[in-house]
Order: sequence, then structure tokens, then C-alpha cells
Amino acid sequence: MRFNKFFLSTTVILIVSFSFSFTASALSKPNPGSKISYPPVDVEFKVVKVSKHVYFVQGKAGAATENKGFISNAGFIVTSEGVVIFDALGTPSLAVRLYEEIRKVTQLPIKYVIVSHYHADHIYGLQVFKELGAKIIAPQGARVYLASDAADTLLATRREELKPWISKTTHIVVPDQYIKTNHQFSLGGLDFKITPLGNAHSEGDLTLLVAPDNVLFTGDLIFEGRIPFVGQANIINWLKALDDMRDVNVSAVLPGHGPLATDPNALIDLTYNYLLLLKDNMQKAVDDWTPFAKAYEAIDWGDYMFLPAFDEANRRNAYNVFLFMEQNSP
Repeated sequence: MRFNKFFLSTTVILIVSFSFSFTASALSKPNPGSKISYPPVDVEFKVVKVSKHVYFVQGKAGAATENKGFISNAGFIVTSEGVVIFDALGTPSLAVRLYEEIRKVTQLPIKYVIVSHYHADHIYGLQVFKELGAKIIAPQGARVYLASDAADTLLATRREELKPWISKTTHIVVPDQYIKTNHQFSLGGLDFKITPLGNAHSEGDLTLLVAPDNVLFTGDLIFEGRIPFVGQANIINWLKALDDMRDVNVSAVLPGHGPLATDPNALIDLTYNYLLLLKDNMQKAVDDWTPFAKAYEAIDWGDYMFLPAFDEANRRNAYNVFLFMEQNSP
């Protein structure tokens, strides 16, 4: 009897251990032929079906290194011939989570990953899909990011800030195709329209319209529920791009950060009004020869002060806009 109890206990332990190992392995290595395994990441990861073909996953509001790097959005479109992904999230482990969710919907191959722009929280997952044979499509301006020292410097920093999910095996994937002008393609009976917007939020941005679902992916041209990240943006072009999106006739708008919306005007307002506040105040400071620190302290930030990432990003955003207005003043 004592032997039976021991045998039963040991068997249960082995079964539990095997189940855990299988789950971790499935999560960490979607491509059996890959030499790289990715550590699982335990974050809440909910996929929402937006339309007949389009699915959306929303990252948490916060700074880039919060929530284990899960602070940006992504989506995927399922056609009869394969899957198109929009943005690849901020770590390979998060990309694996996205892959697992796709596999709950379809076993069809991943055909394309369309990247809204080359910022870390949208591209570090690309290597997972590249290993699976996906074609990577990005805006022309991604070349600027890839040629910069900032790309390698930031990756080195994130290896420390987001370990183990960003590690020495994490690398930046070069696109297979750059988009310079409006581009359309079809897959599995669906039409996809890519619109490059030049230097706006980043060195190069693009949007994706999925027809016939009439769903628009905007990337980081729109932030909702948190302070936008400005970086080295061309704020004039960014504001113009947002203006051009107003009254667009779509059934849903999927931003780069924050929840989706069916009314593009409502979704645009937070980002647009914040950028306009920055531009107008920093332009006035430059015109009046007011030092940045004095100009910054004089601004009433209102409810923006209570949004996620305000403390981490706002002063830097304002300073970058101040420098931009200085460099572009008549």
C-alpha cells in the first residue's frame, strides 16, 4: 500500500511536470526548426474580434518597460490563403503569445507582417514571424532608424530593462520590402491598402486599411489612454496626418496604443489636442526667446497630468518639440 501511494504521488508529479514543460515549450518555440527559444511571459493577453476577418490585441497603458514590455497594440487579419499581421509587439515572447492566439483561430501560414513604424515596442517581436517565413513590410523611413546608432543603443538598454524577454538572442529584423508610395495587394479575397505618411510620429509611418471589413490600423499616429511618445517626430506632419484622418469612413479604427474605436474623430482628439498644445506653446517660446525650462513650467497641462506615462514622457516630449520648432523656425 505504501508503494502504491508513492507510485501514485510520483506519477502525478511527473504528469504535472510534463504538462508544464509542454506548455512552456509550445509558448517558447513556435518554429520547431528554430535554434532560439523564448521565455514565456505572463501578462493578460486578450484578443478581440473586430470584424469578420480582423482581430486586435491591446497592450497596457504605461511606459515602454512596464508590463513586461506589453504596452503597444497589434492585430491580425485572417484570409482564406493566410494571415497578415500588423505590428509585432515589443518582445519576441509577446510575439509568441500573439502567434499562439492566431493558432487558436487558424492554422493557415503567416504570410506578411506589416510594420507601422520602426520603434522598439512594435518591432522586437518580428524575428519570431520572420523565422516562420513571413514577409516583413515597413515604411521607407525605417531605413533611417536602422542606420542610426539609436537602434543598437536602445536594444542594448532594453536587454537590461526587459530581461529575460529581451536578451542577447533578440535582434532587429530588416524589412523585406520598403513602402514609399501608396501600395495595394490582395490575399485570400481581401484587399489591403497601405498608405505611407513619411516622417510624422517616427522617421516613417504608415497606415493599413483592410477591405471589405473597412478597418483602419493607424500605428502610433494615434495614442489613446496615455501620453503619446513624441521622440524625434515631425510634429507638423503628424498633426497634418491626423487632420487627414478625420471623417474617414471606416467601421473601426485600431490605434498603436489604447482601445479601438468606431468614431475616428473621437479617437484622434486626445493625440491631436496634446500635440497641438505642445506645438503652440513651444512655438511661442521659440518666437519669444523664452528658455525651455521657463516655458515648460508656465504650461497648464490640465488632465494630461493624470494620464499614464506623463511623468516619464511629457517633459522629454516638450523638449523635443522645442528643439524641432527652433530648427524649423523661419
